[in-house]
Amino acid sequence: MKNPRDVIKRPVITERTSELVNELKYVFEVDIKANKVEIKQAVEQIFKVKVAGVNTMRVPAKPKRYGRYNGYTSEWKKAIVTLAEGSKPLEFFEASV
Repeated sequence: MKNPRDVIKRPVITERTSELVNELKYVFEVDIKANKVEIKQAVEQIFKVKVAGVNTMRVPAKPKRYGRYNGYTSEWKKAIVTLAEGSKPLEFFEASV
């Protein structure tokens, strides 16, 4: 089994994800090879909460320019984790809201 800290890379904190906190949904950048079961187990181990569901999506690479140089941003995977009813909210999201 993978280390949970290798599966969950970082929280994604934006205006839109801050609104999802009210519905007990949290957004994370996860390892691109991680599946829903691994993401669920990692969140439950790290934060000691019960996860009701996980939705994932791959965010495609976008073309970027810097002066005359062209390139692409990295492709990454995003997971929207829904906590079970009665779970405590995650701490680091509360500070940003």
